[in-house]
Amino acid sequence: MKNWFVYILRCSDNSLYTGITTDLDDRLAAHNSGAATRYTRTRLPVEMIWHEPHPDISSARGREFQIKAWQKDKKLALIHKNLN
Repeated sequence: MKNWFVYILRCSDNSLYTGITTDLDDRLAAHNSGAATRYTRTRLPVEMIWHEPHPDISSARGREFQIKAWQKDKKLALIHKNLN
């Protein structure tokens, strides 16, 4: 059984993108190759700046929707909290 991850990318325009995946390295490569989403395709390159594991897709999807609803400053606070 694979873990799911919620992740946040920083795009070249300094915007943030939140998504889910079971493979962080492959998903980052897909984003940077332009094959992942329209949003990141026009904001390359991107870097993964935060991720958190989840036991299943339902949990990951719920957390993704929660984070996507936040303002950028709250997302940055989450990232900063986990870096310290």
